[in-house]
Amino acid sequence: MPLNHKSIVSLLEYVKIDKFDVVCHFKCRITNKTIVSIVPFEPYSGKIEITWQDMLLSPIKSYNRYYHTPITIYNQDCKETIVLKAFEKIAKYFEYNSKIHTYVYILKKV
Repeated sequence: MPLNHKSIVSLLEYVKIDKFDVVCHFKCRITNKTIVSIVPFEPYSGKIEITWQDMLLSPIKSYNRYYHTPITIYNQDCKETIVLKAFEKIAKYFEYNSKIHTYVYILKKV
C-alpha cells in the first residue's frame, strides 16, 4: 500500500524542530503505541537560482533568499515533506488496515 498522507497525519502526535533535527512522534490510536522518528533538518531541497549580479548588488537579500527559504513540514500535494520522510523511516512498525483506513502498529517479529 502506498503511503497515504491523510492516514499518516492522523498518526502524528507531536513534532519538534530544532536547527539540527526534526523529531516526529507517531501514535497508533488502536494500540496506543508511540514510535519516534528523527530525521535531519534539511532546508529547502528545491533549486534556488541566484545570479552573480544578485550576489554582488544585493548580498544580504541573496543570503536571506538562500538560507531562509521555508521548508515543507507537511503538504498533501508534495512528496518531499519532512513528515513523510520521518514516517518512511519507521513504516516497518506500521501496517495499513483497509477496514479502518489507517496505519496500525504491529509488533515486529525478529
